Amino acid sequence: MTPKERATRAAEAMWSGDGASQWLGMTLVSVDEGTAVMTMTVAKHHCNGHGMCHGGITFSLADSCFAFACNSRNQATVAQNNMITYTAPAQLGDTLTATAQEVSLTGRSGIYDVRVSNQDGKTVAEMRGLSRAIKGQLFTE
Repeated sequence: MTPKERATRAAEAMWSGDGASQWLGMTLVSVDEGTAVMTMTVAKHHCNGHGMCHGGITFSLADSCFAFACNSRNQATVAQNNMITYTAPAQLGDTLTATAQEVSLTGRSGIYDVRVSNQDGKTVAEMRGLSRAIKGQLFTE
Protein backbone atom coordinates (compact mmCIF):
# COMPACT_ATOMS: atom_id res chain seq x y z
CA MET A 1 0.00 0.00 0.00
CA THR A 2 1.38 3.41 -0.93
CA PRO A 3 1.52 6.25 1.63
CA LYS A 4 -1.23 8.06 -0.32
CA GLU A 5 -3.48 4.97 -0.27
CA ARG A 6 -2.86 4.52 3.46
CA ALA A 7 -3.68 8.19 4.13
CA THR A 8 -6.86 7.93 2.07
CA ARG A 9 -8.06 4.80 3.88
CA ALA A 10 -7.24 6.31 7.28
CA ALA A 11 -9.14 9.48 6.35
CA GLU A 12 -12.17 7.47 5.18
CA ALA A 13 -12.20 5.60 8.49
CA MET A 14 -11.94 8.82 10.49
CA TRP A 15 -14.49 10.73 8.41
CA SER A 16 -17.12 8.03 8.86
CA GLY A 17 -17.21 8.74 12.60
CA ASP A 18 -16.43 12.46 12.56
CA GLY A 19 -19.84 13.90 13.34
CA ALA A 20 -18.38 17.19 14.59
CA SER A 21 -16.58 18.16 11.37
CA GLN A 22 -19.55 17.09 9.27
CA TRP A 23 -22.05 18.93 11.49
CA LEU A 24 -19.98 22.12 11.23
CA GLY A 25 -20.08 21.87 7.42
CA MET A 26 -16.46 20.97 6.74
CA THR A 27 -15.32 19.10 3.64
CA LEU A 28 -12.18 17.00 3.43
CA VAL A 29 -10.59 18.03 0.13
CA SER A 30 -7.40 15.99 0.14
CA VAL A 31 -5.10 13.97 2.33
CA ASP A 32 -1.66 12.46 1.93
CA GLU A 33 1.06 11.33 4.29
CA GLY A 34 1.50 14.15 6.81
CA THR A 35 -0.78 16.59 4.97
CA ALA A 36 -4.46 17.44 4.64
CA VAL A 37 -6.69 20.14 3.18
CA MET A 38 -10.21 20.96 4.40
CA THR A 39 -12.72 23.67 3.54
CA MET A 40 -15.78 25.23 5.12
CA THR A 41 -18.09 28.07 4.12
CA VAL A 42 -18.87 30.48 6.97
CA ALA A 43 -22.63 30.40 7.61
CA LYS A 44 -24.71 32.56 9.95
CA HIS A 45 -24.56 29.95 12.72
CA HIS A 46 -20.72 30.15 12.60
CA CYS A 47 -20.73 33.89 13.39
CA ASN A 48 -20.25 35.60 16.74
CA GLY A 49 -21.82 38.77 18.15
CA HIS A 50 -19.50 40.92 16.03
CA GLY A 51 -20.90 39.37 12.85
CA MET A 52 -17.65 37.57 12.00
CA CYS A 53 -16.70 33.91 12.13
CA HIS A 54 -16.33 32.77 15.74
CA GLY A 55 -12.72 31.99 16.61
CA GLY A 56 -13.73 28.59 17.92
CA ILE A 57 -15.11 27.68 14.50
CA THR A 58 -11.87 28.71 12.78
CA PHE A 59 -9.98 26.72 15.40
CA SER A 60 -12.22 23.71 14.81
CA LEU A 61 -11.46 23.76 11.09
CA ALA A 62 -7.72 23.98 11.76
CA ASP A 63 -7.90 21.26 14.42
CA SER A 64 -9.85 18.88 12.18
CA CYS A 65 -7.39 19.39 9.34
CA PHE A 66 -4.51 18.78 11.76
CA ALA A 67 -6.20 15.54 12.88
CA PHE A 68 -6.43 14.16 9.34
CA ALA A 69 -2.79 15.03 8.66
CA CYS A 70 -1.42 13.47 11.83
CA ASN A 71 -3.51 10.29 11.48
CA SER A 72 -2.50 9.76 7.86
CA ARG A 73 -0.12 6.89 8.64
CA ASN A 74 -2.93 4.78 10.17
CA GLN A 75 -1.51 5.20 13.66
CA ALA A 76 -4.12 6.49 16.10
CA THR A 77 -2.92 9.98 17.01
CA VAL A 78 -4.40 12.72 19.18
CA ALA A 79 -3.67 16.37 19.85
CA GLN A 80 -1.30 17.01 22.72
CA ASN A 81 -1.25 20.80 22.42
CA ASN A 82 -2.48 23.37 19.89
CA MET A 83 -1.83 27.09 19.65
CA ILE A 84 -3.62 29.36 17.21
CA THR A 85 -3.02 32.95 16.16
CA TYR A 86 -5.81 34.86 14.42
CA THR A 87 -4.44 37.28 11.84
CA ALA A 88 -7.64 38.56 10.19
CA PRO A 89 -11.37 38.06 10.69
CA ALA A 90 -13.30 35.61 8.55
CA GLN A 91 -16.67 36.92 7.40
CA LEU A 92 -20.09 35.47 6.72
CA GLY A 93 -19.98 33.80 3.30
CA ASP A 94 -16.20 33.32 3.26
CA THR A 95 -14.91 29.96 2.11
CA LEU A 96 -12.13 28.98 4.49
CA THR A 97 -9.41 26.54 3.53
CA ALA A 98 -7.22 24.85 6.13
CA THR A 99 -3.95 23.33 4.95
CA ALA A 100 -2.01 21.15 7.39
CA GLN A 101 1.62 20.22 6.86
CA GLU A 102 3.80 17.97 8.97
CA VAL A 103 6.90 19.78 10.22
CA SER A 104 8.46 17.01 12.29
CA LEU A 105 7.69 13.44 13.34
CA THR A 106 9.95 11.83 15.91
CA GLY A 107 8.86 8.66 17.67
CA ARG A 108 5.32 9.21 18.97
CA SER A 109 5.44 13.03 18.78
CA GLY A 110 4.65 15.21 15.78
CA ILE A 111 4.58 18.90 14.95
CA TYR A 112 2.15 20.28 12.35
CA ASP A 113 1.51 23.74 10.97
CA VAL A 114 -1.98 24.63 9.77
CA ARG A 115 -2.79 27.72 7.74
CA VAL A 116 -6.40 28.87 7.42
CA SER A 117 -7.07 31.24 4.54
CA ASN A 118 -10.14 32.71 2.85
CA GLN A 119 -11.20 32.48 -0.79
CA ASP A 120 -8.88 35.39 -1.68
CA GLY A 121 -5.86 33.60 -0.21
CA LYS A 122 -5.71 35.93 2.78
CA THR A 123 -4.49 34.19 5.92
CA VAL A 124 -7.02 34.38 8.75
CA ALA A 125 -5.23 32.08 11.21
CA GLU A 126 -2.08 30.04 11.76
CA MET A 127 -2.11 27.05 14.11
CA ARG A 128 0.71 24.90 15.41
CA GLY A 129 -0.40 21.46 16.54
CA LEU A 130 1.57 18.97 18.60
CA SER A 131 0.44 15.38 18.25
CA ARG A 132 0.97 12.21 20.23
CA ALA A 133 0.52 8.69 18.83
CA ILE A 134 -1.53 6.34 20.99
CA LYS A 135 -2.37 2.64 20.76
CA GLY A 136 -4.41 1.44 17.82
CA GLN A 137 -5.06 1.96 14.14
CA LEU A 138 -7.92 3.43 12.15
CA PHE A 139 -8.21 0.34 9.94
CA THR A 140 -6.65 -3.12 10.00
CA GLU A 141 -3.62 -3.56 7.78
